Amino acid sequence: MPVRPPGSWSPTLRLPKSAFPPRPLPANRDRYLKACTDDLYNWQRRERAGQTPFVLHDGPPYANGSLHIGHALNKILKDLILRTKIQGGSLVSYVPGWDCHGLPIEIKALEKQRENGEHTMDAVAVRRSARDLAETTVEEQKKGFREWGVMGDWDNAWRTMDKGFEIRQLNVFRGMAKKGLIFRRYKPVYWSPSSRTALAEAELEYKVDHVSMAAFVQFKVTSVPAGLKEKMGEMQVNDLYAVVWTTTPWTLPANRAIAVHSDLEYVVVKSGRKGLIVAHSRVPELMKVLDQELPLAVWPFLGKELEGTTYINSLRGKEAVEQPVIHADFVSADSGTGVVHLAPGHGMDDYEVCTRLGIEAAAPVNDVGHFTSAALPDDPQALEGKPVLGAGGKAVLELLGNNVLATHKYKHKYPYDWRTKLPVITRATEQWFADVGSVKNKALEALQDVRFLPEKGKSRLESFVKGRSEWCISRQRAWGVPIPALYDEDGVAVLTDESVAHIIAMIDEKGIDAWWTDASDDPAWVVPGLKGTYRRGKDTMDVWFDSGTSWTQTEEQADVYLEGSDQHRGWFQSSLLTHTSASGRAGAPFKTLITHGFTLDQKGKKMSKSIGNTIAPSQIMDGTLLPPYKARNSKTAVHQAMGADALRLWVASSDYTRDVVIGTPVLKFNQSSLLKYRMIIKMLLGSMQTPLIRTSPITKLDQIALVQLQSVMHEVQTAYLNYEFYKAVNAINRWINTDVSAFYLEAMKDRLYCGDGGGVLEEIFHGLLKMLAPVTPHLVEEAWDYRPQWMKASSQTHPSIRPLTEPVFDAERCDAAELQIRDEVPILLAANTAIKTAQEEARARKLIGSSLESSVVLTLPPRLLGVFGRYKEELASIFVVSSVQLVQENAAEDEAKVEPAQENKAEGLSAETPASHEAPTKPAGLVLPAEPSTSVQLPQENSTSLQTHPAWTFSSTFSILGEKASVTIIPPKAEKCPRCWRFVAEEESLCGRCEEIVKDVTDHKLVESAL
Repeated sequence: MPVRPPGSWSPTLRLPKSAFPPRPLPANRDRYLKACTDDLYNWQRRERAGQTPFVLHDGPPYANGSLHIGHALNKILKDLILRTKIQGGSLVSYVPGWDCHGLPIEIKALEKQRENGEHTMDAVAVRRSARDLAETTVEEQKKGFREWGVMGDWDNAWRTMDKGFEIRQLNVFRGMAKKGLIFRRYKPVYWSPSSRTALAEAELEYKVDHVSMAAFVQFKVTSVPAGLKEKMGEMQVNDLYAVVWTTTPWTLPANRAIAVHSDLEYVVVKSGRKGLIVAHSRVPELMKVLDQELPLAVWPFLGKELEGTTYINSLRGKEAVEQPVIHADFVSADSGTGVVHLAPGHGMDDYEVCTRLGIEAAAPVNDVGHFTSAALPDDPQALEGKPVLGAGGKAVLELLGNNVLATHKYKHKYPYDWRTKLPVITRATEQWFADVGSVKNKALEALQDVRFLPEKGKSRLESFVKGRSEWCISRQRAWGVPIPALYDEDGVAVLTDESVAHIIAMIDEKGIDAWWTDASDDPAWVVPGLKGTYRRGKDTMDVWFDSGTSWTQTEEQADVYLEGSDQHRGWFQSSLLTHTSASGRAGAPFKTLITHGFTLDQKGKKMSKSIGNTIAPSQIMDGTLLPPYKARNSKTAVHQAMGADALRLWVASSDYTRDVVIGTPVLKFNQSSLLKYRMIIKMLLGSMQTPLIRTSPITKLDQIALVQLQSVMHEVQTAYLNYEFYKAVNAINRWINTDVSAFYLEAMKDRLYCGDGGGVLEEIFHGLLKMLAPVTPHLVEEAWDYRPQWMKASSQTHPSIRPLTEPVFDAERCDAAELQIRDEVPILLAANTAIKTAQEEARARKLIGSSLESSVVLTLPPRLLGVFGRYKEELASIFVVSSVQLVQENAAEDEAKVEPAQENKAEGLSAETPASHEAPTKPAGLVLPAEPSTSVQLPQENSTSLQTHPAWTFSSTFSILGEKASVTIIPPKAEKCPRCWRFVAEEESLCGRCEEIVKDVTDHKLVESAL
């Protein structure tokens, strides 16, 4: 055959051709999105209708504000679970929900009213405006979730403001009330002056650097027990005082007792002409604070001897009565004076100890946190209207005058309103409570059958439940579900099963807004048989009670609850407690509880609008966070918009069990991965335009590829089952980069471009799409749409519903067992790594460019010679060199056992070099080379093992199976084939293989032209 000019053989090559785009086309986005979300979800509902569904119950996002990156982490994690379950053959049920009531929305409604010039702010108007805001937000958020590729039953999404949900919630309340678990009491609760409502523990944030004005204050003792009086004897002091230390001086007007600990030692010290009672161990600290010596007037005595002592609170003026000194277990000598001021209206511990002794609680503070006239009966105007956390506290200290011994600033942990970010107070008010202390043991028992991911979530949730006794469920706001209570003319509450049932029936008939629009004393709301005039209450339920009853949306126990770690004290806990209290079902409302961490910036800092380090999900989807890309032959650089898959890949590749970092480095890596996926898919599609024969025997290289594919699919399947998506993504990336791109496709390029094609590309294509289906569904849908026509005609099942457990290793087409190949692959790859190392040395010295410009001599111990011998016909292809010789180690020069392998290989495909390879099952003693040793050798005059005197050689050694082996690369002996570029031709002409193929191509074209 005549020699052609350089480059003229290209028409005879089978170069991959595919219309699959390197980046997603915006014009196709909606079509693919619908196919991989709505169509897929509806298909499985229809085709698997008879199955018991896998239920992922939605922890409802709050219907307030735009979507943020935390929403993306949460919703996409849920979607990943659903897709893996569908792929495994399950029917899934996911009905999205929204939490719609509560203060933030109400505040926005009030602001909107003010902007519109409305100043009435009645409950009806507030509720109307709040509902409009919530409805708008729900639709905006729903649109965003769906753009992220999150599938679900969107048409039946639930909202806590829907009538059906509210009726179910009220029935849960009724069930708890019937069991005596709901009660009303005047007692201290967390109160937010900025929000003007009571708060639950879950609605608090704790600021560790809050600064209070602390004070040492003395109360004048009016009497002491006889026994102690005798000990005091002649103290030579005019007056006796008990000294307390407090960080809340504003609570002193409500002081009703002083506490000591019975087992602590106390003393009386002299300060001038007065005696001060303090804990013995706190005297040195008090001397430092007062800057004076405090000699003992009375030797140490136990606190129990102080019980029965009385004192006067001077702030009570003419109303002042003698108040007691009592024992309290929580008193310690770790700080302060060991003597504690008790204000049962402003402290939960104070309330408990005082109530047991019949001591009344007082809280002379109004809804906005200002003193009322009751704070200082003798001179009401001195404190009335002053904010207790500001001027009011200072005014109290001024009124106490010389009774204030010292003041100082004190930095400590303090509760803040999680919505307004302002400090709260503890204030006694009439509130409704749920008795969760009665059910918490049952709730804790229910958790024993729950699977927790991560496992530490169990102890965290248990600790919150153990710490609960009473749950304040009433809120003094308009936008919420009303507490169905009636009040008589004296303000006494009525809450019977009959009255609650009647109110629920009225709401079901008239709608919940009628609770506010009807006359407050409308008798229609009063259950027949209840005599007298009653008015409806104005309190609404805690929003955690709203969302906490969402388990009523599912008929059976949900398979999975998944939310952020902050929900241990929120939704997880409220769901568990209400379910245990009222469901009538055994166990928790969830079988598996999964928690994820928070999102942090690339420096590990919490994201905040004020700091300016937030990232919007849309920025990841449109690629604007990364440098723009300048396409070939284009003057304009554009951002690479990879769409929802970019956002989803970030979520899937993150270890969500801890806080998740997001920033430019992470996003760059994920974008690179997405581009690599597309490049591999494009090459696979371009190489499969003609049907592949599935029944013919396959090469050993193909068999290796199938073993690697089977292995990674098993690894990915295991990760998906354990909800460890980041492990699945890592496995996919490792397989694509090392096994597919750098190994198989590089070794296959000669067969694909210059030979007869074939291979196991179809298996790799299907396997890749199946593994990616849960993570990048848009990409998978797009690739499936671009599959060749012959594949479409075969009616194959969509990758998103094909299980990863399908076998890909066909023993009938292979000449070795899967296990044997699995054991031998690491040996071959170890040699391949050593060869690459030697080739890099040659490239560094500019002796070779392509790996085909080298031949390889493998010197092996006897036990390895057989392994490589089984692959000898394909070793040149596997190693991407022009020829391979196998030499037994330690063979005599005149008896060297050299087995020439078939010479065949094409130009290398990828510059990637695997550093190491592992298979799930490795031969015993296998050691992969981390850094093979390489040496440059000059030709040896008497060398017979290489048969020639090459111009150069490079050697590299590696250890395998506990023995050393070596590779040597040398220049090829044959000539370069101008078509395939292998050095296997006898002269400067086509090699035998290419000559036959070119002849076949020429004959085929002649036949076509004749036709």
